[in-house]
Amino acid sequence: MFNQTYVSRRGATTVNSFARNRNTIRHAKRSLGSISQIVIVGMLTLVFGLIYVAEGTKATSFDYELSSVESEITEMNAEKDDLAVEKARLTSVAAAKNSTVAAAMETATVTGYATE
Repeated sequence: MFNQTYVSRRGATTVNSFARNRNTIRHAKRSLGSISQIVIVGMLTLVFGLIYVAEGTKATSFDYELSSVESEITEMNAEKDDLAVEKARLTSVAAAKNSTVAAAMETATVTGYATE
């Protein structure tokens, strides 16, 4: 039925030796059944799978955050370029108003329209 061995409490293995002042204990080997082992392996696989999925989800969310930050940077760079063009335009208009050549020019007036 069970694989039984007799072990002395002092650590020496004895098979059929009953001697004076030797306490013997009968041990039955304990082991998990095959179904229990399958359940444990399945649970470990499930736990590690959930950890893997959770870490993958974190990486994906970081990727989405990085993508949104990069798009904001692109928009801000485009706005910076537009502002640089506007600055150059306003600077050139101000420089033209203050120049001596522009001060010597006459004001333009509309004399008529060309018709065909």
